[in-house]
Amino acid sequence: MSAITVRKLPEETKQRLRVRAAVKGRSMEAEARDILVKELSGTGSNTEWIDQIIAASAEYGGTDLDIPARDDQASYVDFTADPPDVKRS
Repeated sequence: MSAITVRKLPEETKQRLRVRAAVKGRSMEAEARDILVKELSGTGSNTEWIDQIIAASAEYGGTDLDIPARDDQASYVDFTADPPDVKRS
């Protein structure tokens, strides 16, 4: 196993790492290692925020939405004709 030293880490970042590690019941070193391994191996969850939204919305009935049937055809706008009240010079 290799070791690295991270210099000039902003104090706020260090504090956030400390809190994140404490919430998960692990050391800052273990949390930093886990972050690096997950993010750099491609197994990190870039969709974690979606899972958080789904979990939070479960309390209010979930995220399943009824999509109404579309019976009418889409309309279009004719940009080639002048509006009746506009005169071009």
